[in-house]
Amino acid sequence: MAENVEKTRKVIIPRHEMPCQEPQVRAHNFDEVALGYTQETAVEEAKRCLRCKKPLCITGCPVGVLIPEFIEKITEEDFLEAGKVLKIKNSLPAVCGRVCPQENQCEIKCILGKKGEPVAIGRLERFVADYDMKFGESTFEKPVPTGKRVAIIGGGPSGLACAGDLAKAGHGVTIFEALHVAGGVLMYGIPQFRLPKEIVQTEIANLKQMGVEILTNQVVGKITSVDELLGNGYEAVFIGTGAGLPYFMDIPGENLNGVYSANEFLTRTNLMKGYKFPDYATPVKVGKNVAVLGAGNVAMDSARTALRLGAENVSIIYRRSRAEMPARNEELEHAEEEGIHFHLLTSPVSIAGDERGWVKSLTCLRYELGEPDASGRRSPLAIPGSEIEIPMDTVVVAIGQGPNPLVTTSTPGLDLSKRGNIVADAETLMTSKPGVFAGGDIVTGAATVILAMGAGKKAASGIDQYLKAK
Repeated sequence: MAENVEKTRKVIIPRHEMPCQEPQVRAHNFDEVALGYTQETAVEEAKRCLRCKKPLCITGCPVGVLIPEFIEKITEEDFLEAGKVLKIKNSLPAVCGRVCPQENQCEIKCILGKKGEPVAIGRLERFVADYDMKFGESTFEKPVPTGKRVAIIGGGPSGLACAGDLAKAGHGVTIFEALHVAGGVLMYGIPQFRLPKEIVQTEIANLKQMGVEILTNQVVGKITSVDELLGNGYEAVFIGTGAGLPYFMDIPGENLNGVYSANEFLTRTNLMKGYKFPDYATPVKVGKNVAVLGAGNVAMDSARTALRLGAENVSIIYRRSRAEMPARNEELEHAEEEGIHFHLLTSPVSIAGDERGWVKSLTCLRYELGEPDASGRRSPLAIPGSEIEIPMDTVVVAIGQGPNPLVTTSTPGLDLSKRGNIVADAETLMTSKPGVFAGGDIVTGAATVILAMGAGKKAASGIDQYLKAK
């Protein structure tokens, strides 16, 4: 009886909100928007957990974090032990606590969500990871070396996760990163105000302590190849190069000055610190009016970044309605609070330029929704004669990206899909080329950070089995 009363009490306790900077303040700085839980709030939120006998939340986590165990340690106020439990399965907990769509993964499985709001698992993960980063000590004990060496191509989420698990297994690991800083999309794609770069680099430093070697400015496919790596002492290779080839709309005017892919726009701002110009010589021109084409998380990041760079009017241009937007609700709400405009059921048909070759305006068509398409979203239908012209200084194209062909075209023997993604075994993630594994966006197409990490961990298991069998 007492147990039922306790469970009922927990069901009606409201979920604790995450404090944030005020919208009118944060819209003009690159400081982190969400401020994190206090110790007291984290403990109270953790106490909402029902301690289910069959915790479904774990089944929703792509990397299998021991969610009930680390939450239990929070209720005991043993935050450092909670961090140890968290890191058993997750090599990048401070990152995941900030950018993973927990609402569609672990939290959607939470029993509390059936009658109210689920436990804020992501916010608790962030709290524990930050506490551990501040007060914890590295307790990693290097295993007995196996003498096996693995090359990882790409230092993004899938590569980092794969490297961490392989290092725990005692294998020698070298990451070959094309850019001058490791981290992949965590460094170049996600803005500072959502994911501070210091957090990413601290997590990467932990991997280095585990013995992972990271070589930067290493463009595999140009300065070396997969076959050369296999011939130079590496017994397995993991390809985790992500989806770095931006898509464009193929409309007139996309070659004008002032038109960016979201990749370029965010890379200039985030990784190359364009927002600190002139201290960093990578200026990003935005002008007064900015249009972002698309409505995913990358589009929201681009729009909110443009606002912080000084644009007065920033608009999301999307050809469907709000209900079809793929961005996280939290990101949509933050964008709206900060003053981003939404032009829905609208799609660009051309970009006009001035006499100097710079963007001057954007011409769009209005749409209405028809029947659902193959994805389940209602298909947009253009309304004839509904063209509108919008004055514009900058256009950012954020409609998705595909696999960069640099590695795949320089690696004979790799089976590819029609879209150019690598085909890999569903269980081991080995490709058609023996000893070569692949995972993350280069296999699945553009997805989330945590799904890429899950693929990296699965590949690490496949590689470990492969090396043990040799």
